[in-house]
Amino acid sequence: MSLRDLVEWIPWHGLLSAVGLLIYTLGSDALHQRRHPSAAVAWVMAILMLPEVGLPLYLLFGTRKLPKAQTRSPAAPVEVDDAVAPRWARHLTASMGLAPPAAYRDLRIHRDGEEAARALHEVIDAARERLDVCTFILGRDRFAADLVQRLGQRARDGVQVRLLVDGVGALMGGRRDFSEVRALGVQVVRFVPPFRSPLKWPLRGRTNLRNHRKLVVADGRWLWSGGRNLAGEYFVDRPGQPAWIDLSFDLRGEAAAEAAAVFETDWRFAQDPRQAALGPAGGQVAHAITPAIQPPAAQMLPSGPDYVDDTVYTLLVTSFHRARNRIVAVTPYLVPDESLLSALALAARRGVVVDLVVPARSNHRLADIARHRPMRELARAGARLWLAPRMVHAKAVVIDEHMAMAGSVNLDSRSLFLNYELMTAFYAPGDIVRFTRWIEALIPDAVRYEARAPHFARHVSEGLVLWLAFQL
Repeated sequence: MSLRDLVEWIPWHGLLSAVGLLIYTLGSDALHQRRHPSAAVAWVMAILMLPEVGLPLYLLFGTRKLPKAQTRSPAAPVEVDDAVAPRWARHLTASMGLAPPAAYRDLRIHRDGEEAARALHEVIDAARERLDVCTFILGRDRFAADLVQRLGQRARDGVQVRLLVDGVGALMGGRRDFSEVRALGVQVVRFVPPFRSPLKWPLRGRTNLRNHRKLVVADGRWLWSGGRNLAGEYFVDRPGQPAWIDLSFDLRGEAAAEAAAVFETDWRFAQDPRQAALGPAGGQVAHAITPAIQPPAAQMLPSGPDYVDDTVYTLLVTSFHRARNRIVAVTPYLVPDESLLSALALAARRGVVVDLVVPARSNHRLADIARHRPMRELARAGARLWLAPRMVHAKAVVIDEHMAMAGSVNLDSRSLFLNYELMTAFYAPGDIVRFTRWIEALIPDAVRYEARAPHFARHVSEGLVLWLAFQL
């Protein structure tokens, strides 16, 4: 570039940077984006230093909250006995527009992939009128092929079968074409397909928002959910490759109807975001729950761009600050933001026993690099971190004897701030103990993490990855 070209380029570059920062500022304020600090810094630096690239990327991927999420209003907390759910949890979740706790029965926490697969098939086979399936990934392996055939058989039996697959997750699972699934009579919708024309797609700026929820609901009365995608590695061993350790469960009752309501909202939104009336969350649209809720009770905790608040994140931070005895958690990716990290570390410093189980090596190398800085801080605070020898994909958190949460949320910024996610909170003491024991069973085979000071290159690489941790 000649000196004359440089002189002519600088004003246009500065003007484009100014316009980009104006768009970013006005958009963030008007849409109440409340960005994570690392995300805000990354976008501002990209737009300021290289607006020719940063501004188009922001317009494609920069939205974190949907404008219609602002229509959600707090719900009146259901006044029930504290034996159903802690008062603070009921009031906090109601203030964020979440549906209240609902009764359930016959909870089964699956021991392994084989048991999870049997339960999944039971739920599918039990449907008589409607079967709703939501997954991030639908594989192209033997397990997924058999599952698709089972869904097709239910459709031929006269059951309305609806399959919702994330647009990016479909590509990750190797499925670019769902025509063979539709030919079996299954209704299929992809959630925000990434390669649709931005001129035709009404979600410009939101293609980075993924649906990571996993649930199967039969007739609104039987729910199968957890962290497993519908692919072989989550259920069955392969030659030289044992199945991933994951957590799923199934239950019956009114709590399943709340999960069905979450699916219904996602289904309408995926079909046409312009016509989908978001409205209140879950069963608040049409409550079938009687005021006299009897224990045991569970609560659906959807989170994502369709909520004004970061619901699961807010509940986690509050729970960690309220913990008095013990916090037990399992997650494949441990890249919390500063507030969540501080809440966990402070709990450990207060004398709360904190046990966190993560895989020694996950399937995401960047997440493994980024996690060491928060892991060192937690270890210094007195938390015990356990490195499991196999890939662990389970996501669960237990707080004292008051609450257990299980579902699709990882303890990283993408899951907590960007994705559509679903956790289920359990409040029955006996079931909380069962989830605690499920996590504790991973510890004997794990190795305790020992914090070591990083060398300079490691320190720099961790910082660079953490700077972009909101995208992990």
